Amino acid sequence: FGIWMLVLNPALFSEGWMHAKFLLVLLMAGCHGKFSKMRRLLENDEKPLTTKSYRIWNEVPTVLMIGIIVMAVVKPF
Repeated sequence: FGIWMLVLNPALFSEGWMHAKFLLVLLMAGCHGKFSKMRRLLENDEKPLTTKSYRIWNEVPTVLMIGIIVMAVVKPF
């Protein structure tokens, strides 16, 4: 629906909040890639990070999701 919304209203590309939202969505995609690599390493019994690091990484998608929702609902820029 997001792509459809942009096709119907291309003026959204000039909004500052949409740029911030795109950045946060790209960071979420990068986070997904990082998690995929972490999973592969853990499947091979490799633990390159500490448990504290894994707990911190666990919160990153939540913070990104909150930012994405705020950009879409509040449109602060």
